[in-house]
Amino acid sequence: MSALLIGLLVVPLLGAVAGFVLGGRAGRIAATVAAALTLAAVVPLAFDRGAGMWHEVDAAWLPDLGIRFHLGVDGVSYPLVVLTALLTLLCCAYTLWRPAGEGPDTARLSALLLAIEVGLMGVFTGLDLIVFFIAFEVVLLPMYAVIAGWGGPDRQRAARKFALYTLSGSVLLLIGVLGIGLRAGSFDIVTLTQHPTLTRGTQIALFAVVAVAFAVKAPLWPLHTWLPDAHTEAPTVGSVILAGVLLKMGTYGLIRVGLGVLPEGARAVAPVLGVLAVAAIIIGSLVCLAQSELKRLIAYSSVGHMGFVLLGIAAGATSGGLAHSTGVQAALLGNVAHGVITGLLFFLAGAIKDRTHTGWLDDLGGLRESSPAMAGVLGFAALASLGLPGLAGFWGEAFAVVASVQLGHGWIALGAIAAVGGALTAAYLLRLLRRVAHGPATSAVTGIAAVSRAERWAWAPLVLLALLLGVVPALVSEVAAHSLQADEIEAVTR
Repeated sequence: MSALLIGLLVVPLLGAVAGFVLGGRAGRIAATVAAALTLAAVVPLAFDRGAGMWHEVDAAWLPDLGIRFHLGVDGVSYPLVVLTALLTLLCCAYTLWRPAGEGPDTARLSALLLAIEVGLMGVFTGLDLIVFFIAFEVVLLPMYAVIAGWGGPDRQRAARKFALYTLSGSVLLLIGVLGIGLRAGSFDIVTLTQHPTLTRGTQIALFAVVAVAFAVKAPLWPLHTWLPDAHTEAPTVGSVILAGVLLKMGTYGLIRVGLGVLPEGARAVAPVLGVLAVAAIIIGSLVCLAQSELKRLIAYSSVGHMGFVLLGIAAGATSGGLAHSTGVQAALLGNVAHGVITGLLFFLAGAIKDRTHTGWLDDLGGLRESSPAMAGVLGFAALASLGLPGLAGFWGEAFAVVASVQLGHGWIALGAIAAVGGALTAAYLLRLLRRVAHGPATSAVTGIAAVSRAERWAWAPLVLLALLLGVVPALVSEVAAHSLQADEIEAVTR
């Protein structure tokens, strides 16, 4: 299994090189094959798993500095590893069958998607803080190039804004990582989680630093302003990867590094995180109610959904036990559900804009009559996103509210406000459906092309996952709980 872990980094890297070198359709095919092989390497990692970390690779890298090449996968990271591999494959296949008409050779776009996958896999499997940080930074330049090379008319400004925000967060993350490693005497995340040695004051200071860094990447309100511009200008596959998995680097970092390595700091700052979370939920929803552009509305919806994830993390930090925390389970479920549902929404938004050459809601009326299939999938995705019971979006948001109420005192008020935000989420998504799917067909929508075979293949796995996770949320929650409980038991016995 250790070879498979290394393959998660090596295979997409080789695919990216092949895509750049070959170019054209051959490059796109090579990139798609590499993405498929990466997904194939992910599947066996779910078998023969042990307690705590299922599988690990741990080798000396820079021994004089105490830095090791330490990779691993467990129930917390595995769902995100699967999501990364799946969305990358869908996006590479999408560019294979629907090559972009503008910008450089689309094979380079596929290669950049694989380069992003290398960084994402490094983040979700990295168990050394330096490895984690390097992987965190690998994502920056390829995503900048995706937006700047294949984006909309204002792509250069959006790409620069994305880069500046991310670089600012990177500086803070580097300070936090070095602070943890130098003060604790180790950069190993597993060791630091099982043997916390930092004082409470040090943990609070370092958690505040890394929390801001992760908040920029998530992004969490009020550090979210780069996100709508990046999504609006990014190509379809760029938006899918950005919303589907890249944003999860921030919330995953809060769980793995924040709650795991700095639990006392997380507990002390948790009330502030809770307030910021409900502010994100309410403000994100109100902004969505005022939006008149399709991709910007979906982008701002991510601010609200990530608010629910942050509320779960804050509640988990306060409860004092990751393994038995409803809040952490809610955050993990919300992370995966958001990736699946919002990835599907951006695929749909891209399909609509490709056909109509507009994203303005006033120009998109009557989709139900012009393309019933597309309108139906859009309706399904919107219902999943608003948290309809039985679909993936329900569990994370509902249990984030439950986790808050369980804590009592002021947390009950935060849970109540978040529940109001859930109602506002339903309001703006139903408004979206009314504006786009119903009413008389506009000139832009009349006679649009039917859903293509490539789009059916790209959308179908996400639709099935949204259904499956809605019916069987234990696919995420139970495997994560098992890993966290094993980590806690091992920490106590040692």
